[in-house]
Amino acid sequence: MRLICVPAVALALLVPTALDAGGQDAARKVGDGGISVPGWTGKIDVNEEKKGEVLNNAKLSGDPKALHVTTGPAVAYWNPANKAAGNYTVTATFTEAKYMNLNDHPHPYGLFIAGNDMGTADQSYLYCAAYGSGNFIVRGFGPAPFQMNGRRGEANPAVKKAAGPGEPVTQEIAMTVKGDRIECAINGAVVASYEKAAVVGDGKLKSTDGIFGIRFGHNTEATVKGLTMTKQ
Repeated sequence: MRLICVPAVALALLVPTALDAGGQDAARKVGDGGISVPGWTGKIDVNEEKKGEVLNNAKLSGDPKALHVTTGPAVAYWNPANKAAGNYTVTATFTEAKYMNLNDHPHPYGLFIAGNDMGTADQSYLYCAAYGSGNFIVRGFGPAPFQMNGRRGEANPAVKKAAGPGEPVTQEIAMTVKGDRIECAINGAVVASYEKAAVVGDGKLKSTDGIFGIRFGHNTEATVKGLTMTKQ
């Protein structure tokens, strides 16, 4: 029998990582889905719509002081009355009571700001979201998606890690616009900072003024408390 040696690099190309493979999982349909929080609305991602998903396949319940999100397709939720302009900070605390409760790999949840044309095919916004694995991601839609720190984000010691699947993890996320800069802070530490010019312009945001709200990846469940905006 003749043995055939396959270089490690070639083998790595043939075998996808667990994250890559898991990243292709389909969105689950949430039972009794839809939005039951007065004044709130939402929109699922365009790629989810192309797969036949609808907003009612995810669920937003609770009240403005304690929102409960279960997805379903990846989605942004907001109240049209929640607007910010000039210099401001938007903050909220996210608790994933059971890490990876609805998936076999981490999915993100966080805040978005600078929402314009929300609910339409041309909506644009910038979001910063945390994973219970210790990673975070900053991404925008303008309306096409644009990445600020890579396709899957990056690790940062400020982002808390769950002890394991089924365990709780809480992240406080804040997005600040001040002068010519935009920052994202997680658990009190700035994890990302960009010049406005990097996120505002053709194919990106219309402005850093606009609606703010929350954004969840697909197949994720968490609560959101203390969603507030303060002027700087």
